Amino acid sequence: MRDIMRWNRRGVLCLIAVFIIGLGGCAEKKSTASMDDGDGEMATLASSVSNYNDIELPSEMKQDAKKTLSIATDSFRGGIIHYSGKVEINSLKDFIIASMKKNKWKLVGEVASENIILAFTKPNKTCMMNLVDPGSLRDTTVDMYVTVDVAAARSLNAFGEPIK
Repeated sequence: MRDIMRWNRRGVLCLIAVFIIGLGGCAEKKSTASMDDGDGEMATLASSVSNYNDIELPSEMKQDAKKTLSIATDSFRGGIIHYSGKVEINSLKDFIIASMKKNKWKLVGEVASENIILAFTKPNKTCMMNLVDPGSLRDTTVDMYVTVDVAAARSLNAFGEPIK
């Protein structure tokens, strides 16, 4: 009798574990890329990236400080910033492109194969993003390579035009 009760407990625990794993595998990745508030503006479900107020990612994306590197001097600011989260890669790409356009970045290049690479510029800034979807059981990642020419920014007006 004791053996049957022990097997029943193990069986129940195994069924619960299989059920939980099954739910996790069937979970749908969240996307905020196409959220619209009705007048063409994106909903504010984004957060600014690190110290760059004009770069946003969906709030599901979280920064990994161990994989992030920043540098700041009198004339230059930049770094490599790593984020990951449960976001579908194509929705993430659409979100990034719309957000960067809203923040006056110009999309200057896009390459898509296994990864998606997006390149953006502003008068004194560049931002290249590498989006990677490692599979359904792992988070989508974004590695950003950001440069800001601080010295050049001093000679630009608020619209990014040279001051004469």
